[in-house]
Amino acid sequence: MGVVSFPLRYRPALTAIILLVFAQLCLAVDPPASTALRPSDPLNQAAFEHYYNLDHDAAIQDFEKILARHPNDPFAVNHLLSAIQVRELYRMGAMNTGDYSNDNFIGLAHRPSDPAQKERIKQLVQQAEKLENAALASNPDNVDMLYARGVTRGQFALYTALIERAWFSALRNAVGARRDHERVLELDPKYSDAKLVVGAHNYVMGNLSLAVRMAVALVGLSGDKEKGLHYLNDAYHGNGETSVDAGIVLMVFLRREHRYGEALQIAGEIGPRFPRNYLLPLEEANLLRASGKNDMAEAQYRRVWQNGREGKYSSLHYEIAAIGLGDLLRSEKKYQAAAAAYELVDEVTGADPELLQKANLGAGEMYDQLQKRELAVKKYEAVVATNSGNAEADKARKRIKDAYRE
Repeated sequence: MGVVSFPLRYRPALTAIILLVFAQLCLAVDPPASTALRPSDPLNQAAFEHYYNLDHDAAIQDFEKILARHPNDPFAVNHLLSAIQVRELYRMGAMNTGDYSNDNFIGLAHRPSDPAQKERIKQLVQQAEKLENAALASNPDNVDMLYARGVTRGQFALYTALIERAWFSALRNAVGARRDHERVLELDPKYSDAKLVVGAHNYVMGNLSLAVRMAVALVGLSGDKEKGLHYLNDAYHGNGETSVDAGIVLMVFLRREHRYGEALQIAGEIGPRFPRNYLLPLEEANLLRASGKNDMAEAQYRRVWQNGREGKYSSLHYEIAAIGLGDLLRSEKKYQAAAAAYELVDEVTGADPELLQKANLGAGEMYDQLQKRELAVKKYEAVVATNSGNAEADKARKRIKDAYRE
């Protein structure tokens, strides 16, 4: 295939195509209660509630039970596949929610993958594709099976990109997902769920540089940013299984377009549905900050932090809200308040080590700005003590030698 001849410099941009899967999984919230979930099973609603509240263990248990009752339904296989894969990616540290607003959609894994989970993911992909391909062999125009296969291919694209780090294989699977869903829309233009993948793919392709667009044209792909946003809007308002997922992806893209008012409207519509999912209110705070509403953003960061302290987010790493707050106050040159915000992360039992490093580095830099050198050095030393082998530690060692100044 032509894809294997793409220059190495195109590789990071090509992997952005995988966003169509990544964004769907990372920030999704619940389908509307009126949506008929597939397969028809009384446990589905609870399973999705656990999943979209980021309680992956409980979701997996539910989806395992559903699959046992519907062993020949590829939708049941795909739901379990998604839950297992996202849990593993979160564990690996490969899904960085702080990078949505720039081009770094795909994070680097910070911990190795679990071989047993890799095998389980691949087994579920094979199981789903066997069911889908068998159904399509007897009826190539079966829109539900085309849709399901596109989802499976999208899931495998995510796996090959973030777990195997096999970029070209990921691209091929992402292309397959898009083509399956484009065929769905040819057969049934009202099949709004399929517009999520096609719309996200069009938007991403439409944002690539001319050189990269020419490169991916070798595999017959094209992109249109406005068409992508239009499709996502249709999917959001389509009341299908992916309608809210589409709203989240649309919100992310609108932020990139600096259309903050529209993005905030979606956040206000979707966020309250899941009070135990900290990602949406955190994104609302980011949007408020990006739109210049700093006072409202500060209040939102503090709200997320307080909800986390009160246990509303279970064991999820809500401490990222304190870093967002510190960054905001720092941008306003409120160095003492920023240092206090970064220091909050130390109060969290079992804080994410990388977030703790970021917070300690930020606090140290604020103390340097305040000419409190002794406090600053202690913070830099804490960064190195947490993990001496990463970029944050390298920065901290430089700060130990030379005081930070903005």
